[in-house]
Amino acid sequence: MAEDIIRTENLSVTFDGFRALNKLNFSMKHGELRVVIGPNGAGKTTLLDAICGKVTPSEGRVLFNGKDLRGLREYEIVHSGVGRKFQTPSIYRDHTVFENLELSYKAKKTVLSTLFARRTRTVREQIRRILELVGLQDKIDQRAGALSHGEKQWLEIGMVIVQDPDLLLIDEPVAGMTDDESAKTGELLTSIAQDQAILVIEHDMTFVRQIAQTVTVLHEGALLFEGPVDQVQRHPRVVEIYLGREKGDRAHA
Repeated sequence: MAEDIIRTENLSVTFDGFRALNKLNFSMKHGELRVVIGPNGAGKTTLLDAICGKVTPSEGRVLFNGKDLRGLREYEIVHSGVGRKFQTPSIYRDHTVFENLELSYKAKKTVLSTLFARRTRTVREQIRRILELVGLQDKIDQRAGALSHGEKQWLEIGMVIVQDPDLLLIDEPVAGMTDDESAKTGELLTSIAQDQAILVIEHDMTFVRQIAQTVTVLHEGALLFEGPVDQVQRHPRVVEIYLGREKGDRAHA
């Protein structure tokens, strides 16, 4: 098994002459909970897009468990063990909470195997365990569209977990949440990280302090600084180009 679960080597992504990522070298280890921060346009979401195959690197490569992901389609990357949750919840609104996880369950993608898998006791029990993990066990028969914003976020996290990925990519999970929901989300991700590696993009520094083991700071598509959250918050350039700006934006909000 490769020491790093994910590694980028001189990774560049260019859009119409603009370098969203600029020769980025980034890595995470198995079982790590990593948070990536940075100002708008720093390349955070592009990093996730490059890992999951949504965008094609113009230079460099992405290695997942030592395997080069170049040339793989998005679904092939998912099947290899990469799961992604986007910022806006993508759920089956007219289905129940249970059915959302059932539809997302990792199974061989043939009609017969999927129909069979959805009926097994093992699958039902696993889905119920995941619903308990994300705190939605009491909403099991509720229509997903009727959930609160925070509950929809937790449901989609559950929909990713049920696919049994080795690496979870999570984009701004607490955007729009209450303080209580944010705290619960932090506890949830910390719990999940005992079994799976998680890469989180986030702006909320209170939430970052709650969950972060190591923080990676991006600026203009490149690595600016990386380290524990207390060092990040004291780093002069990070304060200058990101944290100071964030405080100023909140003061004028």
